[in-house]
Amino acid sequence: MRAELAAFVAEVFASVPRRDQRVKGNCCLRGLILDGRRKSIQAMAGRLEGGNEQNLQQFVNQSTCDPGPVRRRVAERMTALISPEAWGVDDVSFPKEGRMAVGVARQYCGVLGKRANCQVAVSVHAVTAAASCPLQWRLFLPQECADGTGRRISCKVPADVGHRAKWLLAPDILDELTAWGLPPRVVLADAAYATNASFRTALTECGLDMCWPSAPASPPTPSTRCLRPPPAKAPTAAGPSPATARHP
Repeated sequence: MRAELAAFVAEVFASVPRRDQRVKGNCCLRGLILDGRRKSIQAMAGRLEGGNEQNLQQFVNQSTCDPGPVRRRVAERMTALISPEAWGVDDVSFPKEGRMAVGVARQYCGVLGKRANCQVAVSVHAVTAAASCPLQWRLFLPQECADGTGRRISCKVPADVGHRAKWLLAPDILDELTAWGLPPRVVLADAAYATNASFRTALTECGLDMCWPSAPASPPTPSTRCLRPPPAKAPTAAGPSPATARHP
């Protein structure tokens, strides 16, 4: 398995210019894949042969390498491997104790099924009846985190990154997957997305079909495909429905 993992790392981290960072990437992946319930940097470094907590911390938190090409190669590999029947849009939440990590706020946490202190990422998964794999994701930055200058500085949030609604982050990701050359798939989403008319319109304008648990009042209709995400739509006079309340 070590040889297979080394070959995988060599391929997906080929865009990383520094050899020492590719070595750290290998170590980090071994910690995530191999046995061990706790996947924190400290826990992984403690049980890995040659594990160095400081090196792993720097690789995860301070690496200057562009993660885009790495994620793209993983997405290409997994798409070829499982031949997805659909792209699944979902929120992934990470409960947190403190509030100083980027994006942490009291918001709906899917893991706990209630509002709680957490981070939330919007993700798109390759989906089949037997398998699922994340292809790309975006960390959601709540308005309070985007506006708090002190927190922005302490969390090192880039100046050009601000609050963006979840229903806009999802089309951003879908557009990027298409730009990578991945064949478009029907989009699966839960009611919180499907009942958002602006989200459905964005998918329709990009020529993407959609399935949802229960049909919303105004289902999308086929339209001409676009290559870039559509501009943000103005909210309807009626305001968001209860099902979209957790999607700012």
